[in-house]
Amino acid sequence: MVRIRLTRIGRKNAPAYRIVVTDKKSKVNGKFIEVIGNYNPTEDPKRVVLKQERFDYWTSVGAQPSDAIVKLVKGTYQFKPYDPKAKKAESVNVEENK
Repeated sequence: MVRIRLTRIGRKNAPAYRIVVTDKKSKVNGKFIEVIGNYNPTEDPKRVVLKQERFDYWTSVGAQPSDAIVKLVKGTYQFKPYDPKAKKAESVNVEENK
């Protein structure tokens, strides 16, 4: 089965993603058939570069987009940057309530 999904590129603490068409059984950062777009949430979270005609072609042939891709294409995806302090504060509040 062919799948349209994100593959991570970029450096530590600065994620960037490629939108790729790949076999479902291949590794996350393994071989892919075609790159049809990219997404860089650290620069502009609302900007998704996608070759729409290639996306339409692959979906018409039977490729299944992942949940993240569906949200990105519809424009409903909300990028939330990771904040390690928020998790620590949350666990401290839980311990104090005991």
